[in-house]
Amino acid sequence: MPADVIPTGPTGRVQLVLASASPRRLDLLARIGVVPDHVAPADLDETPRKAELPRHLATRLAAAKAQAIAAATPGCLVLAADTVVGLGRRVLGKPSDAAEAARFLDMLSGRRHRVTTGVALVTPDGRLRQRQVTTIVAFQRLTGAQVADYVAGGEWEGKAGGYSIQGRAEVFVRFLSGSHSNVVGLPLFETAQLLRGVGWLRP
Repeated sequence: MPADVIPTGPTGRVQLVLASASPRRLDLLARIGVVPDHVAPADLDETPRKAELPRHLATRLAAAKAQAIAAATPGCLVLAADTVVGLGRRVLGKPSDAAEAARFLDMLSGRRHRVTTGVALVTPDGRLRQRQVTTIVAFQRLTGAQVADYVAGGEWEGKAGGYSIQGRAEVFVRFLSGSHSNVVGLPLFETAQLLRGVGWLRP
């Protein structure tokens, strides 16, 4: 067995730590039969660097989160992810208030944007494995009333880009190319590949 493959026996399985407080990611992992042993969100500055592209931000933050929690939980397998909404080169992060959420939706109205998730896995010996997934999403043209009604519902809070595709905003989507679970917050196919690659998840 390669040195970086983790034993999966009933008494020898390494504990899995999810470096995220997102209930959406926990729900998504449950769909593929994965229940983390611990949840330990990483508290990092998620501000994009100057001229940093959305896809680079997603990958950098996922790796930083995984490595930060791995340093605090030696001997564990640490999984982290970061999802970024990009409109061209611009990052649309988590809105600070309702006004910014409405502005984001106005920007996305009638246009295509990209949702990128970086997924990072740090093994007990400190090795970092990563995947990056991008999904193209196009919104219908939104009316002012639609934006106002959506924002009033509060679903935008804590959501990259100011919307939740698994919620009421799904009706805005006229086109989607790629992984739907990626837009929710965790690309399941690629995450399962990472976990299988180290022997934690059975084929």
